[in-house]
Amino acid sequence: MSAEAETEELEKQEEKAEEAQQEDVDELFDSAEQPQPSDAESAAGNDEEGSAESGEEEDPWAEALAEQLAEEEAGGKQKQEDASEYTPAPLENLKEEKVGRGTGEDVDLDLILDIPVTIAMEIGRTKINIRNLLQLNQGSVVELDRLAGEPLDVRVNGTLIAHGEVVVVNEKFGIRLTDVVSAQERLKNLKK
Repeated sequence: MSAEAETEELEKQEEKAEEAQQEDVDELFDSAEQPQPSDAESAAGNDEEGSAESGEEEDPWAEALAEQLAEEEAGGKQKQEDASEYTPAPLENLKEEKVGRGTGEDVDLDLILDIPVTIAMEIGRTKINIRNLLQLNQGSVVELDRLAGEPLDVRVNGTLIAHGEVVVVNEKFGIRLTDVVSAQERLKNLKK
């Protein structure tokens, strides 16, 4: 016998063993789900089992479905009767709380004063394709969307808050704010 034939034979045997094991498990579940009949019912049940063994098979799913439908019908009527006995739970009216909306009323800023933020100055932007990006080297010039002398954007955590111009202070670059964006405009920009 070849190795392939032996492998196929082993697989068939494993499948048969799994099927037999599954049948045993199904039988255990079926016996656990069935209610224990009384003496009168067991006598009647023996007659039914005899007829089932004689060739007629009963459908346990059909019996279970019929039983479930009967319970639902009986339970539905009971639920409708019980529903009239219930009264809704009393709910308190919600109170409208006034919250300061940037007006400075009772707002404690001390809670947020130590949160770090990132501030960035944006000279300009441009879009280029990857081919041109890969061709950039030392000495290459990239054209931006801003004109010379136009104010820079000042952004805090990516949100535009002001415009300004570049200055040199103690041999370091700085920015002098020329225009601060109003809170309404900032909110409008956030929604975009």
